[in-house]
Amino acid sequence: MKSLSPTILLLLSALMISSGSHSQDAIPIPDGPYLGQTPPGSTPEIFAPGIVNTEEHREIEGMFADDMKAFYFVRRGGKYKEHGLAVIEYKNNRWQHSVVKHGESEPSISPDGMTVYFAKTYIERTSTGWSELKSLGAPFKDIAIMRLSAASSGTYYFDTYTPKLDTPLRYSRLVDGKYGQPKSLGPQFAVGRYNAHPFIAPDESYIIWDSRREGGHGSSDLYISYRTAGGAWGPAINMGDKINTDSAENYPSVSPDGKFIFFDRRVGERVNGERQVDIYWVNAQIIETLRPK
Repeated sequence: MKSLSPTILLLLSALMISSGSHSQDAIPIPDGPYLGQTPPGSTPEIFAPGIVNTEEHREIEGMFADDMKAFYFVRRGGKYKEHGLAVIEYKNNRWQHSVVKHGESEPSISPDGMTVYFAKTYIERTSTGWSELKSLGAPFKDIAIMRLSAASSGTYYFDTYTPKLDTPLRYSRLVDGKYGQPKSLGPQFAVGRYNAHPFIAPDESYIIWDSRREGGHGSSDLYISYRTAGGAWGPAINMGDKINTDSAENYPSVSPDGKFIFFDRRVGERVNGERQVDIYWVNAQIIETLRPK
């Protein structure tokens, strides 16, 4: 039998590697909305165990895109040697997994699904995929933003890391194509050990974030504030003992259909600097339950 040439052998080897990689990424996901998961009630549940939340990886910061056909989250561990933005999206009549951006975390997605923000950088959806990483520029380039959330109006809401973790949540409005100097949302957003990782409702009617403050349930809790008829922000309201525990609740987001809240819950003692963490979801009816009458 005639031996194969080195070039053909190399091509066959590459094909085998590619095929093997694809099979490892293939995830059996039930058909249906929400990655085929049964929706939770008023008690939070781990989202998509074995699909999004896995034993071999560390998954955090989950959120659905505008059309509810793509779930984005940050994954690390196993073959993922660094944080990366992963996505499970419904394409060609099935759910498929891929990595959008390696080396990035603390994401949020714009209400129209066209932009993903990473602190003070972002990527934009193009006709061929996602753009290269871009800078938000002034006035954000010298601010140590952890997480930024954009409203439909274009207004940015964000936190700021400082050694004392004492900077309130702030916002910056888009006026004539330029963003103004950041302004505080109010003193209620500067109480406690820190105020971080905001999620702004697309219509800016409420904001959810995590904070560690007296009267909470232990570690960081999720809080919500509602915009009043006059445009000011109301008091910070703890979201209660069904969502908040003596563990750390962080990184809230609300699904674009308004039906579910997603957040991280970190539990247990730190191992190698990190605690066990899973992405949870819960019925978003609590947003209306807590809204001041």
